[in-house]
Amino acid sequence: MRAVRIAGIQIATAVLLGAAALLAWGQVNDPAHSILKGAAVEYLFPEQVAVAVGKPSLVTLHFRVAPGLHINSHTPKDEFLIPTVFSIPDGTGVRLEEASYPVGTEFALPLDPTTKLSVYTGEFVIQARLVAEQGNHLVEAKLHFQACDKNVCMPPKTIPVAIDVIGK
Repeated sequence: MRAVRIAGIQIATAVLLGAAALLAWGQVNDPAHSILKGAAVEYLFPEQVAVAVGKPSLVTLHFRVAPGLHINSHTPKDEFLIPTVFSIPDGTGVRLEEASYPVGTEFALPLDPTTKLSVYTGEFVIQARLVAEQGNHLVEAKLHFQACDKNVCMPPKTIPVAIDVIGK
């Protein structure tokens, strides 16, 4: 009887250890879990720009995509993919006349190497042509994108792009 009880305890222990190992492996190797750590895209600079009042002025905006991630370019290759878009809300005293985006880099997913995506990785810049009214305008512009790694994509996200625009 004692041998049966010891064998039952050993089996239960083995099952619990196996379940714990699977749970730990899933947390370490879960692709979505890795994306959630830190910001997928970060606005780097400039924090402040001075532009001529009422005249289109070119401002170079610098961004960084987190290592191991990519975001679709402004012109993704499929219509169902979320493009990266920079915008400035109305009523800020600053108007976005035009934004020029870099050409995306071709990227193939391991599951389908024949399908090429157009993406941004690492650091990239957007050339924004801004028109400002007279004065100091703290603008909370926005960058809308979808971050992915080689296995999974996160839901689309919009981050703030804070720029102090001084119209002189």
